[in-house]
Amino acid sequence: MAFYIQGVPVGYMAIMLAVLASMGGFIFGYDTGQISDIMLMPDFLLRFGTCTSTTDSSQCHFTDVRAGLIVALLSIGTLIGALIGAKVADAVGRRRAMSSECAIFIIGVIIQITSNHVWAQFAVGRLISGLGIGALSAAVPMYQAETAPPQIRGTLTATYQLFITFGILVAYCISIGTRDINGSGSWRTVVGIGLLWASILGVGILFMPESPRWLGARGRFDEAKISLARARGIPADEADSNWKIHRELSDMRAALEYEGKVKAGWVDCFKPKQKQLYRTFLVMTLQMFQQLTGANYFFYYGATIFVSVGIQDSFVTQIILGAVNFVCTFGGMYVMERYGRRMPLIVGGIWQSAWLFVFAAAGTAKDPTNNPNIGKLMIVSACLFILGYAMTWAPGVWILTGETFPTRTRSMQAALAAGSNWLWNFLLAFFTPFIVKSIKFRYGFVFAACNLTGAVIVYFFLYESSDLSLEDVDAMYCDPTCKPWTSRSWAPEGFTSRADVAEHKKADKGFIGMEEARLERGEENGAVAGADYPSEKASNRNNAARVV
Repeated sequence: MAFYIQGVPVGYMAIMLAVLASMGGFIFGYDTGQISDIMLMPDFLLRFGTCTSTTDSSQCHFTDVRAGLIVALLSIGTLIGALIGAKVADAVGRRRAMSSECAIFIIGVIIQITSNHVWAQFAVGRLISGLGIGALSAAVPMYQAETAPPQIRGTLTATYQLFITFGILVAYCISIGTRDINGSGSWRTVVGIGLLWASILGVGILFMPESPRWLGARGRFDEAKISLARARGIPADEADSNWKIHRELSDMRAALEYEGKVKAGWVDCFKPKQKQLYRTFLVMTLQMFQQLTGANYFFYYGATIFVSVGIQDSFVTQIILGAVNFVCTFGGMYVMERYGRRMPLIVGGIWQSAWLFVFAAAGTAKDPTNNPNIGKLMIVSACLFILGYAMTWAPGVWILTGETFPTRTRSMQAALAAGSNWLWNFLLAFFTPFIVKSIKFRYGFVFAACNLTGAVIVYFFLYESSDLSLEDVDAMYCDPTCKPWTSRSWAPEGFTSRADVAEHKKADKGFIGMEEARLERGEENGAVAGADYPSEKASNRNNAARVV
């Protein structure tokens, strides 16, 4: 079954595979959300903290080093997992890779819940779980971008971030439900439920279609054709006779034939040719600044933060933040489709900076523990910051990770980008206790400055990739006449604008004469928009904009 967007069929299977794959984001969000509350649970403190009493948890605390390692070792695992996950996904396929990565996560969870009094065992369990989460963070956006129809690629890829926020919210809710359980059940229940989420993804993804681009790269075009048909809502027995599937498969074959002649390795990610180096460092930088927005400052240490501002029940405050984060991400999915990538990230950076400035200024001007109104202002400003983050930088950067790179190096560049995210995730998680002890709420000023810097980087360096096929995104970056601040007006050869592309798709026209126009351009320039294709194949490649 299918419905139509811009005149092109989109199958319900495309929705299902994007949602199921996004369970990888849910697992990460759940693991992120749980640790903030677990660190305050009495039994967890008594078992793993430094205590002067064996029965009174109020006499226990975590040293900065211990707290940092328990929280941040997950991020070291995710960094390693993201870097090796690309090769695993290329070797065994996107689905099998995700399934095996869920198994690794499950092993880590088992190590955590079997910990008794050795905090290092719990931390190592988080490290191993992180290996699975990191590998999933490289595989999931790539799988979604390669399988989803371009008309809803941004929305479907953004479901990864949506599920991260959903996982955080669910973790907060389960934590508030288990905190009154006597003994280790309070925290073991929260951690152990993670086994369920990994099992759903690990088993369910095997029933989804494999990435057609991965299948095509292995010469399995018959299977790629079926995969495309399922994602487009076209019955498998009609795939052979459907001209759209044939055209899409033909364009894919032409692209892969050329890319097969050019072996790609990690070094290719850092070559200046076709702006490979530019794109690698651009998305790595955006992933870094996604962490430097300060969002995980609230998600990792939120419960502790709100205790310090005088809130009696910090667990409830965490749920409020989690709910704002989750609900507003739905708005983010609309914003990223309606307004593209550049403008939301620029506006979001400015909005987030403003509210972090309010948060830091309020906490610095007066002691929030003695001024309830200051504490309330800080909570409101934190919520408004999360609102902006959830609608812009949270989904936007993951969308760009899936759609900015060319096919032959996409898995490696996506891994490097995800690795940058996890590296800065670790640095912030580990050093935050030390920084907060030194400068307290002035930490918010640092994040405010980082948000403004991120907005400036987006304006001067990021190209607008919405509404384009993955192949045409590549051509746009390679076009020497296109600049980031003018990229919104760039359109594939043969179209006057991106709105013109949409109109042609709605009317099912625009196909006649397109190849001739692109071939003519290719004969003049030797390549389309500076892309790495000979002229004839460049024509085939860019025709993919109509259907891929």
